[in-house]
Amino acid sequence: MPRPVVRLGSMGGGRKEMVYVGTPVSRGIVFGPVHVVARGFSAPEVYPIANVTRETERFGDALRRTRRQLEGLREHMESLSGNEEGRIFEAHMLVLEDPIVLTGVPKAIEERRQNAEYCFYAVMQNQLESMRRIPDPFLRDRTTDIDDVCQRVLRNFDTEHEQNTPEEPDHQHILVAYDLSPSATAAMDRRQVLGFATEQGSITSHTAILARSLGIPAVVGLRNAVFNLHALDPCILDGYEGKLISNPTPETVSKYRELEEEHQQRRAELDKLRDLGAVTTDERTITLSANIEFEHELDLVDRSGAEGVGLFRTEFFLLESEECPDEEEQAALYSRVAERVAPSEVIFRTLDAGGDKVPGEPLSEPEPNPFLGWRGIRFSLDRQDLFKEQLRAILRAGAAGRVGLMFPLISGVGEVRQAKSLLAECMEELSARGVEFTRDIAVGAMIEVPSAAMVAADIAAEVDFLSIGTNDLVQYTVAVDRVNPRVAKLYRSAHPGIIRLIKTVIDGASQHRIWTGVCGEMAGDLTLLPLLVGLGVDELSVGAPLVPLVKQAVRLLDSGECAELARQCLQAGETKQILQLCSEVATTVYPELIKEESGGASAPSFAAHPS
Repeated sequence: MPRPVVRLGSMGGGRKEMVYVGTPVSRGIVFGPVHVVARGFSAPEVYPIANVTRETERFGDALRRTRRQLEGLREHMESLSGNEEGRIFEAHMLVLEDPIVLTGVPKAIEERRQNAEYCFYAVMQNQLESMRRIPDPFLRDRTTDIDDVCQRVLRNFDTEHEQNTPEEPDHQHILVAYDLSPSATAAMDRRQVLGFATEQGSITSHTAILARSLGIPAVVGLRNAVFNLHALDPCILDGYEGKLISNPTPETVSKYRELEEEHQQRRAELDKLRDLGAVTTDERTITLSANIEFEHELDLVDRSGAEGVGLFRTEFFLLESEECPDEEEQAALYSRVAERVAPSEVIFRTLDAGGDKVPGEPLSEPEPNPFLGWRGIRFSLDRQDLFKEQLRAILRAGAAGRVGLMFPLISGVGEVRQAKSLLAECMEELSARGVEFTRDIAVGAMIEVPSAAMVAADIAAEVDFLSIGTNDLVQYTVAVDRVNPRVAKLYRSAHPGIIRLIKTVIDGASQHRIWTGVCGEMAGDLTLLPLLVGLGVDELSVGAPLVPLVKQAVRLLDSGECAELARQCLQAGETKQILQLCSEVATTVYPELIKEESGGASAPSFAAHPS
C-alpha cells in the first residue's frame, strides 16, 4: 500500500509537504487549494437551533415518511415477486427501529443543539464507519443497505431550510474524495474543479473514463488523503505520474511549473494537426472521431479536429433527472448535436443503463451483479416504450444532420434483429404522424461480450458497422471487474484472447464489407495503437482531448509494418510478449508522443496491464 512521502516545506501555514501516490487516469498538471469530500451520503447543511423539541419532531416526521415509503415498496415487490423480495424492505425498516437511531439521534440533537438532519447524519456516519471496520464481510456488506436508508431519511426531512447540502466552493480548487460516481464527475463545474483525486477507483472505471473524456486531470487509488488533508491546503495534482502534493515547497512548485510549460508547448504543436487527416505514411486512412457525453463537449470536439462523434453516450442525458426526457426533449438535444457536427456524422449509442439505475424509475434494490444483469439492449428490449421514444428521437435528429445509432451489449444476432424491427416500426409511426425524419441512418452493433465477437460475421450481415467496446470486452473475456482495485492488475487489453477476438470481429465485418471501429479506452492507448492499425481497424473514437495525440501517432505509422506487428502478436501466447512487441514499435516510431502521454515518465499504458 503506497504511503505518503513527507518532505519539509514552507507553505500551507508551516505544514510539511506531503506526496500522495496513486494511479494516474487523466493527464494534466494543476495547482490550487484542496476541497475534501468524505465518503458516504452527502452531509446536509448544519445550523444552530433553539427549539430542541421542534427538531426532535422533525426527525420523527422524517422517520414516519420513510417507513411509509418502505412499506409501499415492500407491498409493491410482494405483489410482483412474492414475499422473498419484499423482505428486503423489511430489513430496511428494521434500520429505522435500531436504538442507535431512535435514541442516539434525539440525544445528539439535545447535546449538539444542531438541526435534526445533521445530527442524524453525524450519528449514522459514525455507525457506518464502525461497520466498515468489521472483519465479517456479510456485516460489512450491510453498510450498503444502511447507506440507502440514510439517504432516504435525509430526503424526507421538510424543506424549511432549502439548502440540504453544503455549497460547493465558489473558487477554483482540486477536489479530493473517497470516491466519485460517474454522475458526480459528469456534473462537475469545470470552471471551478481544476482536477480531482480519489482514494477508490481504477484506471478503467467509468469515472476515470469520463475524466479523460472531459479533459479533467485525475488520480485515483490514493491512500489516507481524505483523512490527512486540510481544507484549502495548497496542492499540485500530477495526472501524469499519479501524485497529489500538498503544501509543496517553492522548489517543487517551480519544477512543476516548468513541466506544465513543456506540456503546453507540445500541445500547441499537436494543435497544428487540427485540419489534417489521420493518414498513415503509406496512405491508409483511419477515421478518427470523438467520444462525448454532453452537448457542451462539442466545443472540445471542434478544437480537437475529430471527424465527427463516434460515440455519444446518451445515458447521461437520460438519467440526469428524476423523470426520463420524453421524445420531444430527446429529439431537440440530438438534433442540436447533429447540426453542430454536420457535415460529419454523430453516432448515438442507445441507452446503456440498467443494473442499478434506470430512467424514470429508480430500482427498489440494486441488482447483485449489475454487470451481468438487466442492462444495455436487454433493458431496452424489455422497456420498448422508452426504447422506441429514443429511436424516434434519433431518427428525427437525422433531419438536422448525419446520424447513426448503435445498440449496446449485443450478445447475439437475435437481439439485433429485434431492435431493427422496432426501429422500422418507429419509422412508420413517424411517417404516419407526418414528422420529418431520416430513413438513411447507419445502424451498428457494439461488440462488448465474447459471444458477440464469436458470431461477429452473423451480426455483420444485419448492420452497417461494428463498434468494439474494448472496456467491457476485456472485462467479460478475462473475468475481471474493472472497477475492483484488488483485481485491476488482471485487466489486460493486450491479453492474447482479446487480440484474437478483435481480429475475429474485424474479419467478420470484412466478410460483409462493413467497417469496424474501436470506441473503448484501447483506442486511445498509443502503445497498442500500432497493433489496432495492423489488425485492420477502420475507425477509432477517443475522448476529444486525446484526438491530436492519436492523430499524430497514426500519421507516423506505416500500416504495412503494423500488419506485420499484428501477425506476430496473434501468434504470441502471453500478454507481456504482446506489450513488448507493441512498445518496441511505438517507442521507435513516436518516442516524443509516448513521453507526452506519460508526462515525461515511464508510465504504463492506460489500457494494458501486464501480469
